[in-house]
Amino acid sequence: MRIGYTLMTEQTGPNDLVRYAAGAERAGFAFEVMSDHYSPWLAEQGHSPYAWSVLGAVTQVTERAELMTFVTCPTMRYHPAVVAQKAATIQALSGGRFTLGLGAGENLNEHVVGRGWPGANVRHDMLAEAVQIIGGLFDGGYFSYEGKHFRVDSAKLWDLPETRTPIGVAVSGAQSVRRFAPVADAMIAVEPKADLAREWDAARPGPASRKIAQLPVSWGTDRDAAVKRAHEQFRWFAGGWKVNAELPGPAGFAGATRFVREDDVAGSIPCGPDVEPIVEGVREFAKAGFTDVALIQIGGDQQDGFLDFAEKELLPALAAELD
Repeated sequence: MRIGYTLMTEQTGPNDLVRYAAGAERAGFAFEVMSDHYSPWLAEQGHSPYAWSVLGAVTQVTERAELMTFVTCPTMRYHPAVVAQKAATIQALSGGRFTLGLGAGENLNEHVVGRGWPGANVRHDMLAEAVQIIGGLFDGGYFSYEGKHFRVDSAKLWDLPETRTPIGVAVSGAQSVRRFAPVADAMIAVEPKADLAREWDAARPGPASRKIAQLPVSWGTDRDAAVKRAHEQFRWFAGGWKVNAELPGPAGFAGATRFVREDDVAGSIPCGPDVEPIVEGVREFAKAGFTDVALIQIGGDQQDGFLDFAEKELLPALAAELD
């Protein structure tokens, strides 16, 4: 299993994100993923720079770590033809280290363009068309498309990278697995469900692919402070993705989570100074068949200490556990 680091745009400004990206590579993380948001989940997080500008800068301060969006919605805020252009550019700038992670999106980020928020089945139809368009443009040459939701008129990517950009798609159940496994290069999910990994490999042609997960942690020398920070900034995580996809803004998430207790958050997110709870969280994904886990350190001002802890204690412990 490969261990990655999350550049979480919702909790950190652009300059610090670039600095943390360089630090995470020095610490020994194998890959780095970046969220692509217009708004933070909660006002306490306090940030949301444009992910693609930051990614461009990150390509220039890293040399080894693979990069990835976790995840971009290519259907409303962005037209899929534009996502293809952005992804090809980042792949070229990074020297072939980029994976385009895609998902059906959240109301939180997509409603800002004033097109409303369609139902889940429509969102998956839109995502399926977007994957076709992006793949067609990655093939090279002029590309046209006319579907139910999107049209593309004689588009061409003039700066295709030497290495084709892999596409990962976020899934949550059997329906999305069956739909996207045959057309994606990697699976993305946030829960350690063995049936997801099993069904993904069964539904796609060829050898088993990467299965990439994400695990939030709240490391800190003071466990009580780490729990408080996790509750303040990450209690939205308890809602699950069916809820999280629907709420329109930070105020909605604040209202929906007002009864979530600190103990509830601490029961699902490793908090405090110890290595073992984090190792156990990663172990659950390994048992479920995942190949990659990106860690999120909660708290934009807590990254330097976490990166030092990861280099000296956490990554060696995970390497010993997963060897």
